[in-house]
Amino acid sequence: MPESKSSEDETKRKFREALDRKLAKSAGGSDHKDGGAKQPRAHGPLESRREFRRKSG
Repeated sequence: MPESKSSEDETKRKFREALDRKLAKSAGGSDHKDGGAKQPRAHGPLESRREFRRKSG
């Protein structure tokens, strides 16, 4: 049992180190986040979709 605990702790420590490296890498890269999208509405306005209605009489 103590052997499995130490291997679990070692695994947790490795994952924590990997997560810290990942977070440190992503913390510095905020270059283009302040700019807007290239094209604000890529698929056209949604309000121009055709509306189908049944005849009422």
